[in-house]
Amino acid sequence: MRPKTEAKEELVSYLNSIVLGLLFALFVGFPAVFLTITTDFFNLPKQALLGAVVLIAIVVFVIKTVIKGSLRLKVTFFDFSITLLIAGMLLSSLFSLNKFDSLAAFVPFFFAALCFFVIVNFVRTKKSFRLLTISLFAGASIASVITILSFLKIYILPIPQINIQTFTPLGSLLDQSIYFTILIPVLIFLLTKKNHDQQTTRIDSLEPQNQKKPTALAAISTLLIILIIGLLITIYQLFNPIPGSQKLTILPFQTGFQTGFAAISQDSQRSIQGFLFGSGYGTYQTDFTRFKQNTINQNNDLWSLVFVRSSSFALELLATAGILGISAFIFLTVRIVKATIAKNVFSTNPISISLLLSLIALFIFPVGFTVQVLFFILLGLFSVWQGFRREEEKKFFEVELELVALKKGLFSFETYTSPYGGSSSNLKKASLILPMIVGFVALGITGVLGFFSTRYIISDIEFQNSLVLASQNKAQETYQKQNNAIVIFPYRDLYYRVFSQTNLALANSLAIQQNQESSPSAEIQNTINTLIQQSINSARSATSISPLNTLNWQNLSSVYRSLIGFGQNAENFAIVTQQQAILLDPNNPQGYVNLGGIYYQLGLWDNAQNQFQIAISLKPDFANGHYNLGHALENKGDLQNALREYEAVKNLVANDPNSLALITSEIEAIKGKIEEGASAQISPQAPEVESTLNLSSPSAQLPAQNPPVEIPPPDTATESSR
Repeated sequence: MRPKTEAKEELVSYLNSIVLGLLFALFVGFPAVFLTITTDFFNLPKQALLGAVVLIAIVVFVIKTVIKGSLRLKVTFFDFSITLLIAGMLLSSLFSLNKFDSLAAFVPFFFAALCFFVIVNFVRTKKSFRLLTISLFAGASIASVITILSFLKIYILPIPQINIQTFTPLGSLLDQSIYFTILIPVLIFLLTKKNHDQQTTRIDSLEPQNQKKPTALAAISTLLIILIIGLLITIYQLFNPIPGSQKLTILPFQTGFQTGFAAISQDSQRSIQGFLFGSGYGTYQTDFTRFKQNTINQNNDLWSLVFVRSSSFALELLATAGILGISAFIFLTVRIVKATIAKNVFSTNPISISLLLSLIALFIFPVGFTVQVLFFILLGLFSVWQGFRREEEKKFFEVELELVALKKGLFSFETYTSPYGGSSSNLKKASLILPMIVGFVALGITGVLGFFSTRYIISDIEFQNSLVLASQNKAQETYQKQNNAIVIFPYRDLYYRVFSQTNLALANSLAIQQNQESSPSAEIQNTINTLIQQSINSARSATSISPLNTLNWQNLSSVYRSLIGFGQNAENFAIVTQQQAILLDPNNPQGYVNLGGIYYQLGLWDNAQNQFQIAISLKPDFANGHYNLGHALENKGDLQNALREYEAVKNLVANDPNSLALITSEIEAIKGKIEEGASAQISPQAPEVESTLNLSSPSAQLPAQNPPVEIPPPDTATESSR
């Protein structure tokens, strides 16, 4: 029996080594990995790497459980609070109206939280802890070196998309500055720790001893210098952006608070769900558009932006995960603070300061995925370190679960009080029932997550290929790639939204060719009709998948608007869907300009005037709103008021030469009309210059059909349209 037991122990040790190797690769590669074959060069590759490591670790854990014949878990001070946070976010996603968007955002966060459990259950020795800590700094240093070289215009990778001075492999200068800032204190700790502090721990200190380990001291000093230089360059680029580079734009905290509390209190159609679960994790964009106040229109840098993140991660949780989500996060925060400030932890645990900094960043900054993952990694490493300390064994220990006779209870528990150095003598012959049950459940969840995650990534690559082909004017290949992306993963509204425009563009191109031919082809006309149907159906599918996303309704409205004169009731459908877009973004002046543009296209000058006036009331310095209103008034024959609007436009665009030239020519033209007493409905042709001033018009306009082609209506309508 003993050789068999030793063989099992050897196999378990080998499996542990596999996971430790994967964690090492994750820590090194996570901050530096990026791919240009995905729509998101930075986050999606990192999510794929993290997900692969976590899912493989779960499979390995199941195999270990079956081999040992018992379910043994490391229990820490943070398990319950993290589980509550995961549960709160999952419930918010399941109750969200934008369910698919929310679940797509939840899964990467779930992987990040699971990474904590992987770390505490597989990192059992001082050596593995040191190895992973070093790998964490190595990954950050690689990212820092890339940043430094890019800043010096030394481009080491032959990829044109990244050969820019402000390139960062983390994808965000703000996230990178936070990432480096969080890690630097650990290196400083290792350099300044005194030897007498070693007496307070049960393990060898990580820090180099000046007389015994000069090589380690030099290595840590080098890493520290690299990170500090990278941090200084990143901060400089944040506050001194070069033309065309990232500009630090953060939603004001006032707006973050206002939209957060509005999301959980003003959603009248789902008041209880909204209060408890929020709008759905990862859907802050819809909260921002629905609940922002019109005061944001006074800020010319922010009014036209759509924020996908709130002012901070905590405020985003409030809006998207509701009271349950933010309460779970606060509960986790309290436990972290208790664990870090108790029993002189700052002087003994090198991770403690960095862990607190990451927690502070979550409350202050709109951090992205990389910083969220770093938070859970640090929390895992902090827990492992604390588990090595004898006085912390009550909070960090190992428990074994075994299925026993029902008269004794369903489970029995055995606690191992020496979790990070337990011997095989503690093992006993146990029933395989519980390990098998847990194994099947874990493998089932892993299989589902792996299946859908893989299809999501493959579809994203296909879709990115379609965008590249579209930029090369390869219409047929673009169409096929986008269709493939939808077939592979039919739960992403972005795919349908873009595919609808692709179909519309192809139909418009064929319609133009058809009109130019002396004998129209019935086959081509059928193709046009099919493309139109596909365009509408794709746009409708986007609104079904993500019904609270105003972009989807704007897109559907633009499709119908392009079909005015071609499809039956297209004008009514365009109006209804644009009204729905306005309902989901009521304080955005551009929505009213778009609706006014539809009325303008139909020659309904009074209706157009009303919508343009609403846009101006929301943003009095909206030059394009005044411009469109002026044209509506001019077509009504109200030339004096039209001139007044044009004069207002001239004052607002005084610093824009092209727009100034355009409006000046139109002012001269309307003055001529007034002097002549003319009542013409259309202004003379304006000079062709690039300008921020433009009349709201459809992206494409198919030739009119007589009789019009029957087209499908939108799925829903606004209350006012009903």
